[in-house]
Amino acid sequence: MDEVEGHPPTPEYGPTPQYPIESVDNALRVLLLLGERPKLRLTDVSQYLGVASSTAHRLLAMLQFRGFVRQDSATRGYVPGPTLDNLAFGVLRRLDVRTRARPVLERLNAELQETVHLGRLEGGDVHFIDSIESTRALRVGNRLGRAMPAHCTSTGKALLATLSEDELFQLYPDEQLVQLTPHSVGTRTRLLEVLEQIRTQGFASSEEESEEGVSSMAVALHSARAPRLAVNASVPVSRMSTDTRQAILGRLIAAAEEIDHLLL
Repeated sequence: MDEVEGHPPTPEYGPTPQYPIESVDNALRVLLLLGERPKLRLTDVSQYLGVASSTAHRLLAMLQFRGFVRQDSATRGYVPGPTLDNLAFGVLRRLDVRTRARPVLERLNAELQETVHLGRLEGGDVHFIDSIESTRALRVGNRLGRAMPAHCTSTGKALLATLSEDELFQLYPDEQLVQLTPHSVGTRTRLLEVLEQIRTQGFASSEEESEEGVSSMAVALHSARAPRLAVNASVPVSRMSTDTRQAILGRLIAAAEEIDHLLL
């Protein structure tokens, strides 16, 4: 770690990249420095990075171009820009969604005695932003923090079904799709058929498509405040009977509606 007088060392969260790009690293360090101070002067950046003022100015100009910083017209200092604000608000919204949805997930977990998840669609992946694991001896594991190909999960398919065909073709330009198991949807043509069925029935299911031995169901939320979110229940295949499926679906729909209401 490098340390400059008056500042904490720059954080490191992994091994040094094999081919580091100094200009990118310097730009990121400027943003970290901005997190410590209400505003930055050109001399602050130059001294902190150990670079010439002209180099510091070019870095700040590029960050300003992308909206990460803006220059105060009165003081000429640099302060957070709209892009940085939007990123921060996005993180806060995610935390807010998780906080509001948590009691509903806890109740759903208690009622079903199965593992439940809250997932968000990000590009072609579904990210599990909350999860409560079943207390049963035989159970599906917690997926909190994991990202998986959306078309291989019930959560992801429920969310993909909310997209237009143009959006789907942008996400899946190729006909062949990655498969996590032999049961995963393997082609774009088949995926489009599956998604049309999901739109008709109002829920998505997965039979060992993301993991062998795991069956799941998911329902997408519709709140404008929390787009591309879905709630899911995951069950060992041996317990997924017709009656269980109906019980899960009813509670998933109720949970999704309740979370939607909480996010209004």
